[in-house]
Amino acid sequence: MSTLAIILIVAAVVVVALIAYFAMRGPAKEKRRARARDMRDRAEINRAQAEKERAGADEQEARARREAAEADERARKAERERERADRQAERAASIDPDRKRGGLFRRRKGSDERTVDSDASDRDEVVERR
Repeated sequence: MSTLAIILIVAAVVVVALIAYFAMRGPAKEKRRARARDMRDRAEINRAQAEKERAGADEQEARARREAAEADERARKAERERERADRQAERAASIDPDRKRGGLFRRRKGSDERTVDSDASDRDEVVERR
């Protein structure tokens, strides 16, 4: 009977050891699970912040592209307006009767009586109009 008692005692010790092992292992697993969950949560928060920053950067980039496109369009419009003004000026110059008769150095009718001082005052008036 002593052999049977020894076997029962050893079996009981093994069972108690297994119960203690699984009992102690449970909280350790739970701690690791909790740590893993916390790490996943932090990673998700960081990912969300990174996505938010990326969205802000994309929006800023789109705004910059839109502003650049608007500036290009304003530059093209200004160039078209300048070209139109140049064509109008050329057209006006081509139909100007004074230009055909010598331009600035022509003699006006009745200008023989005018003096050099009156020509200077005419030039001053032209400069003031501009």
